[in-house]
Amino acid sequence: MKRLFFVAAFIIPLVIHAQTIKTDVLVIGSGDAAYSASFQSFKSGVKTLLLNQKDQLDLNKIAGTKKTLMPFYQSFLKRETENAKSLDIPKPKPDKKKPVKVIVDSTQLLNVINNTQYTAIQRSGSGWEVKLTKEKSIKAKILIMADDPGKLISSLKTTSLKPATLSVLNYSENLYRTTIASNFQQGAHYLSLYNLLIPDQENLLYIPADQYEIGPPAGATAAYASFYNTKTSLSNLKGIQGELLAYKHPLMPFDDVKPTDSNWLAIQKIGITGIIKAELEQNKAYFKPEKEVTYNEIKQPIKDYYYKAQIWFDDHQNIPIDLENTINMVCYVGNKAVDATKADLQKKWSKNYRFTSKYDLKKVLTRREFAVIINEYLEPFDRINVDKTGRVIR
Repeated sequence: MKRLFFVAAFIIPLVIHAQTIKTDVLVIGSGDAAYSASFQSFKSGVKTLLLNQKDQLDLNKIAGTKKTLMPFYQSFLKRETENAKSLDIPKPKPDKKKPVKVIVDSTQLLNVINNTQYTAIQRSGSGWEVKLTKEKSIKAKILIMADDPGKLISSLKTTSLKPATLSVLNYSENLYRTTIASNFQQGAHYLSLYNLLIPDQENLLYIPADQYEIGPPAGATAAYASFYNTKTSLSNLKGIQGELLAYKHPLMPFDDVKPTDSNWLAIQKIGITGIIKAELEQNKAYFKPEKEVTYNEIKQPIKDYYYKAQIWFDDHQNIPIDLENTINMVCYVGNKAVDATKADLQKKWSKNYRFTSKYDLKKVLTRREFAVIINEYLEPFDRINVDKTGRVIR
């Protein structure tokens, strides 16, 4: 998948009088999840419409809840609040001849319809049609439901729909490698892509209205399907993970490594592979970046990813994971020249990686340093795929 989908567009603000409003992704909902999903969808480059059935969301009310809002989400709420002050947002009136007015951002692919109910929802080909009145409707390729799904359930002729749910991080299974979201506010939790997708329901995502951390992965997944004109069941895990990481969304719930950390991306990627695992303490996940890495913790995970690593570890039993041995292992497994790798690492040690330690071949590496080196020179996250259970595909 191309990073950020490489899409840009400019739309002039307007009042839509057409009988049918067309969009790529439609998000229905009035809460945190709906806003964060719609924001990520349009940031990922597809035309997105948020159908908000309540008044304009008030940034001050959200701030009053003392939530730790993601920076992107905070800026979005601020922009929407400013739009509300500068644009006339009509309230619904009995006069159905009046057109629905849609707020269109002048530089982004996001439309917002506020304080508007819908009367019906149904499939339209591979996509969806939502009726606002008898005369007006919205057609979308992908639907994200972040509200009461009652009308949707009735339309699908099913008894229930289960919203996407987070799982507790554990290493007894490999599903954590399929993560597309995390939550460490109430313990170490993650969301698998395959807990977001709904079996037998293409191009439909159903997320809890109050969980804004699930909104961005829903938005990115919907945008991917729309942009590539494919089905949600064919979502590309690595493409969606990469998109979310590019926007600084933590996919692994490491409580002690924040997005402001200079090595955050490498630590997230290596964390997803499980080559270095978090230490789980009192329902929290700690990467412990300054702790020395040990032979036993990295031996099997690296062997799982690389055939040649099995030979290297057989030939190097219980050695310290110092810089020299790590370079030796990386060069053997990755078919790289030792001297060139040493020179490259020495040049990047402080300037690029911002390590505070000195470049010393006999130094036992910290988990931070090891993660950065493995990510840089072996690229397990970027180069090696996993299946729906998180099993490594070699």
